[in-house]
Amino acid sequence: MKAAVLRELGQPLTIEARDLPSIGPGEVLIEVVACGVCHSDLHIAGGEWDLLKPITRLPLVPGHEVTGRVAAIGEGVDSLAVGDRVGVPWLHYTCGVCDYCLAGRETLCLRQQITGVTVDGGYAEYLKAPASHVARLPENLDFVEAAPMLCAALTVFNAFRKSGIRPGEKMAIYGIGGLGHLAVQLAREQGVEVIAVDVADEKLELARECGASHLINATTGQPGREIKKIGGGAHVVMVTAGSRRAYEMALRSLRRGGTLSIVGMAPEPVDLSTVAMVSGEYRIVASAVGTREELHEVLRLAGEGRLRCHSEVHQLDEINDLFGRMRAGGINGRAVLRIG
Repeated sequence: MKAAVLRELGQPLTIEARDLPSIGPGEVLIEVVACGVCHSDLHIAGGEWDLLKPITRLPLVPGHEVTGRVAAIGEGVDSLAVGDRVGVPWLHYTCGVCDYCLAGRETLCLRQQITGVTVDGGYAEYLKAPASHVARLPENLDFVEAAPMLCAALTVFNAFRKSGIRPGEKMAIYGIGGLGHLAVQLAREQGVEVIAVDVADEKLELARECGASHLINATTGQPGREIKKIGGGAHVVMVTAGSRRAYEMALRSLRRGGTLSIVGMAPEPVDLSTVAMVSGEYRIVASAVGTREELHEVLRLAGEGRLRCHSEVHQLDEINDLFGRMRAGGINGRAVLRIG
């Protein structure tokens, strides 16, 4: 099979011919049709995240927004059949028996395996996965449309729930990229007033199309002050950009008693004024991807046409060029590789 392989952190991926994965009991072999290109893939390949760098397996096939068809099933698999339309998310495996899993917080499982990090992912024509963690796709959802739902949409869905935002309240979203424009749609669905903040006018226009009520270009003003003028500030500020500067601006955008939702992972520490936090009684909530149960809900929303990803489609051979464009902020929405 053909695959894009990371052999050394910080180096370009190489397009190679590899053997098909061999499946064991409880596993399925999936013929990949599409795979989303997440900013996490870029940072993992660059070795830029200290917590993930030590567990990144090399050589590695990246990619964790994988959609395709079941090509073969292993012994004991009765939940799926050959030909089923499925998706493979970031959470490749969780144990199901630890305190976190039993409490419904499997994203914190200490024995988890991660697609495209600790095991091979979807930048390939085939991959294997445990049947227990493979999601069925709605029949009316295209493979390319479904791919970003497996991480980008799921991540902001989880963050949205944890933020505690309520209908009629204001949410400022910093970074209208692959995650941010989906967060705008989720907020719109819940009757939340959205303030979109970005440095690119074309991304702000995408936010408007997705339902944002207010647009702020962070390069031409002071977002915190402008947001404070809109009803005293945001009840929740969600940062989907991996930028220290975005977090610094976000903290100034909260109304008293507001919540900062951490989604985007900045590679460097963010300064925090404890005096400001105490004075405003602010709350900070972080969230990581989402559970299988939440993924089913996200796929349902997408299947009903209530959640759509603005995507551009590319071939596997273009992956290194795509990484370069992503570093420069040149993707409007999400990039998806069409493989099968």
